[in-house]
Amino acid sequence: MLGSWSQVQTQSQLMSSSNSHDRHQEEETPGPPTAFHMRQLLVTCADLISQSDYSAAKRLFSILSSNSSPYGDSTERLVHQFIRALSLRLNGHGISTSIAPAAHVFNINNMVTSRPCGTNDKMLISYESDQETLRSCYLSLNKITPFIRFCHLTANQAILETIQVGQQAIHIIDFDIMHGVQWPPLMQALAERSNNSLHPPPMLRITGTGHDLNVLHRTGDRLLKFAQSLGLRFHFHPLLLLNNDPTSLAHYLPSAITLLPDEALAVNCVSYLHRFLKDDSRELLLFLHKIKALNPKVVTVAEREANHNHPLFLQRFLEALDHYTALFDSLEATLPPNSRERLAVEQIWFGREIMDIVAAEGEGRRERHQKFETWEMMLKSVGFIKVPLSPFALSQAKLLLRLHYPSDGYQLQILNNSFFLGWQNHSLFSVSSWN
Repeated sequence: MLGSWSQVQTQSQLMSSSNSHDRHQEEETPGPPTAFHMRQLLVTCADLISQSDYSAAKRLFSILSSNSSPYGDSTERLVHQFIRALSLRLNGHGISTSIAPAAHVFNINNMVTSRPCGTNDKMLISYESDQETLRSCYLSLNKITPFIRFCHLTANQAILETIQVGQQAIHIIDFDIMHGVQWPPLMQALAERSNNSLHPPPMLRITGTGHDLNVLHRTGDRLLKFAQSLGLRFHFHPLLLLNNDPTSLAHYLPSAITLLPDEALAVNCVSYLHRFLKDDSRELLLFLHKIKALNPKVVTVAEREANHNHPLFLQRFLEALDHYTALFDSLEATLPPNSRERLAVEQIWFGREIMDIVAAEGEGRRERHQKFETWEMMLKSVGFIKVPLSPFALSQAKLLLRLHYPSDGYQLQILNNSFFLGWQNHSLFSVSSWN
């Protein structure tokens, strides 16, 4: 894969005079532009926007848009998503463009045959309001990529290995449980472990947080039925986030959590901690201190391996281009171009993230991923100690990739007693375990 965009040529090397840019483009690239050239143009466009040279940036849009498509190869699809996000950012400065998000992007059944048409610049609001579509995309992402299942499988194994056989009760706090897809495999493992020992299966309690009480109740009902099918004693406790704000938890933990004296506590933070990050880390550190005060046996952490929290727009853009280039390349190598699930994940799930990172600013920006070193430093600063993940957990993760996502491009690494899953040589997700 190409090197990091943070190492691309300097601005002066990337850009010729904005007034003559189109002429040079025609003279230097008589054929279709290469993937590298298209990404260079994206960087140039973002650089112009960062300097408030909006008219010059707008002139690049015609080149970028004519060489992008949500139905093309991975580069064309990547450019399509980033040009939509840049267009939204320009529109926020009062600069109208002909590029706009797809009006019917939520209709997954029509995505293969229909072409996008223009709409207004309220895509971020539209995405957030269509929760059923986001749910469908999340399940598609879980099915066609290994990233969610890798995080869940590795975290579950860390919980199993930390909580001893014979433990009578287990309490898991899952921050943002969503649809609960992580927990049926753990339930099955607990039932099998009891069958292979002289100990009865433990009582399992899960406290799941979320911002929609109906979704939480449906998740709890599904998990209860599955537990009953295995003969497991199970209780589910929904914990509603106030105003869809995860940071509100930091102010009423641990009083919101009911702990019983005989329970072994596990805390699960999969793709969650980054939501506490704003312009500083005070809320996150407060939250981690409250978690530490609960005295959990294990805390599992999974996060994107990317720095999307940089205060400078251009640096954030370069990091995002790096990260999503690898993600889109992995989808290109493992799925056909007309896959409806691939289109939905690229346009809706990843498209929503890209729009947030590129077009949003200030308190409205939510996708504030940080690399593992940041999480490691913060967790250690409040007294957490890393628990090495086991060789068996590594074997399990390798088997997952081999059986479900056959491609040599996926790479697993162990660094600092933590697991990293990436595409080619680019790490994309990290999982670690703490107590």
